[in-house]
Amino acid sequence: MKILITGANGQLGTDLCKVLKEHNLLPLTINDGDICDWKFLQKTVSKFKPAVIINTAAYVRVDDCEDRRELAFQINALGARNVAVAAEETGASLIHISTDYVFGGKHLTHTIPYTEYDTPIPCNTYGESKLAGDNYVMHLCRRHIIVRSSALFGTAGALGKGGNFVETILRLGREKDEIKVVNDQVFSPTFTYDLAVRIAELLGTRYYGIINVTNSGACSWQEFATEILKTAGIKTPVIPISSAEYPTRARRPSYSVLDNFQSRLLGLKELRHWKDALKDYFIQRQTQKQD
Repeated sequence: MKILITGANGQLGTDLCKVLKEHNLLPLTINDGDICDWKFLQKTVSKFKPAVIINTAAYVRVDDCEDRRELAFQINALGARNVAVAAEETGASLIHISTDYVFGGKHLTHTIPYTEYDTPIPCNTYGESKLAGDNYVMHLCRRHIIVRSSALFGTAGALGKGGNFVETILRLGREKDEIKVVNDQVFSPTFTYDLAVRIAELLGTRYYGIINVTNSGACSWQEFATEILKTAGIKTPVIPISSAEYPTRARRPSYSVLDNFQSRLLGLKELRHWKDALKDYFIQRQTQKQD
């Protein structure tokens, strides 16, 4: 199968290239061209004629989105629009990667996981721009799958962020006597390798629409950080603090756990617990270092 992957050298894109290596892949990075460049994208897609496009490209620096609102919408909304139109014009199916941050809007108190049927209300510019992209995909490409996931961590690191949360905590754990991390934001950490495997499974279905894909279980950032250091054998204490004690430019949802409801309806197996995925992250990370 011919598959075009945008953001192919990012955390998820790298794992997708590994998992889908038996297919005829066209991995695109920002060095090859920008999804915001319609002429480049249209020419590339029409020449390759993929059966599937997987769009992982996004502007994911959540705080910077508040200061660079136009750029966030240019990439996350109009870029997604370009990919959707290119897919529709060539008859390709589109798998578009979205986020839990389309939820958690102002004045909302949520204590149960969000399903694919809940109405998204974002609480920051990043979430707004990603939701706009989701809407473009839904309206402009008939054969689409919008995959909403959460707090991605992968061995390739998040290129746009210069690492990921796991690596940041490992560094701080070695440098500091203690670490302070917020404990009032709850979500489901997701290993990009597991997400890539599920996306590969979806290629074999004729399901179209929105689907939540996260590792099972939920935690706060403080609980996630504690487990990271525990798994690494680092004894630095992780002190819980509130979001008010750690102000950021962008507001984060206090609760953005996603229910993999649609996966159950489709008979897909639940992804492993995020703690088990984290252990595998360390194994894969060590293997890559040795290679």
